[in-house]
Amino acid sequence: MKPYLAVPLALLALLIASSGVAAVTSGWVLPMNRRHVRAPRIHGWGQLVVAFALCWQLAFGLMISDSGARPSGTLIGAALLLAGIVVMMVGQLAGGDRKGGGTP
Repeated sequence: MKPYLAVPLALLALLIASSGVAAVTSGWVLPMNRRHVRAPRIHGWGQLVVAFALCWQLAFGLMISDSGARPSGTLIGAALLLAGIVVMMVGQLAGGDRKGGGTP
């Protein structure tokens, strides 16, 4: 993986992880997602899984040069990414009594 792909991917993972930590610890969600997210802590855990999956794929794309380990590592990273997106969707569909676009 080239550095011009790795640096933005690492920054994106950092931003997603910081948003996930804020959602898990305090229930704060980005203003554009407030209307959609009903369970902010579940949504935050999904964001943390997505950030971990991006870092996983970054590690296997940059550091692992063995051709046998790279495809399996990338496949595991894709499965983690899909699992994180599913958890984030559950956070949008799960029951909660959030109303409108206000802060928790």
